Amino acid sequence: MTYVAASDRYEEKMPYRRCGRSGIQLPAVSLGLWQNFGDATPIDTQRAILRRAFDLGVTHFDLANNYGPPYGHAELNFGRLMAEDFRPYRDQLIISTKAGYDMWPGPYGEWGSRKYLLASLEASLRRMGLEYVDIFYSHRSDPDTPLEETMGALDTAVKQGKALYAGISSYSPERTSDAARILRSLGTPLLIHQPSYSMLNRWIEGGLLDVLEDEGVGCIAFSPLAQGLLTTKYLTGVPEGSRASRNGSLSRDQLSDKTMAHVRALNEIAAARGQTLAQMAISWVLRDPRVTSALVGASSVHQLEENLAAAGKTTFSSAELAAIDNDAVEAGINIWARSSSN
Repeated sequence: MTYVAASDRYEEKMPYRRCGRSGIQLPAVSLGLWQNFGDATPIDTQRAILRRAFDLGVTHFDLANNYGPPYGHAELNFGRLMAEDFRPYRDQLIISTKAGYDMWPGPYGEWGSRKYLLASLEASLRRMGLEYVDIFYSHRSDPDTPLEETMGALDTAVKQGKALYAGISSYSPERTSDAARILRSLGTPLLIHQPSYSMLNRWIEGGLLDVLEDEGVGCIAFSPLAQGLLTTKYLTGVPEGSRASRNGSLSRDQLSDKTMAHVRALNEIAAARGQTLAQMAISWVLRDPRVTSALVGASSVHQLEENLAAAGKTTFSSAELAAIDNDAVEAGINIWARSSSN
């Protein structure tokens, strides 16, 4: 059946926030396609999630070249759904992709060289069947490539019309400031930074948010649920088939007794607020107005709806914040720390 978007999708279903000092507004909660949009998930499930997200006012879909599995297939699947469902709404969508992590063999298949970034963008556009993306990111900081080369590649992508805006992900405060300066000198302002941020991974509070505010750059926080740790999924153990059970980007050894004690305490605070733990985790990330959007994934429409509901409850009392601070502690889950320390 032909998809027709909900006519009331912009009628106060989702708040929008200004992205730094740009002309762009993003939904307070955006949808990331890192997990659940490769070939392991039925295409009809992916279709249902994307349709429901847009019907509820989510206008930003975030991808990367190597999202899958296998690599590239999240973009391929999204391209199919874009052609079948969302083509009439292209001008109402912000679509982003990234390059920086390994994508193909050899010395030109990862990091931040001009050759890799621009070749990757071309391939991403082909997979998605798009003429341009709205945001193209340098996915991680490259300590061995001059920052001028990496930012120059982003500038070229924008000036060629293959991306409308430039972004960076997991850059340190110092590298972010330098990147913003270089891009400004080239005439392509830095629009947005995408860092990991959650109640168990608070590194951006150590200077990055201040830099973004000073530079007028937006912030979209990924992994606000700490890859599922800030949900009720692991409160009583590690379910079979869960991310931690596969020891991938979240492993069993990160679910220590100490960490889980903090998670259980946070769950009690969430219940007292009338929220699920996942909802409070997203709301907490959005409590700071310098955070433009929280980037969440979803494996089902139900999970999506639960997460999006957090956008409407982002204020906290001082007592709630104090209680959360007691248990919102670093948990050793920032697997992207190497990039942001370069």
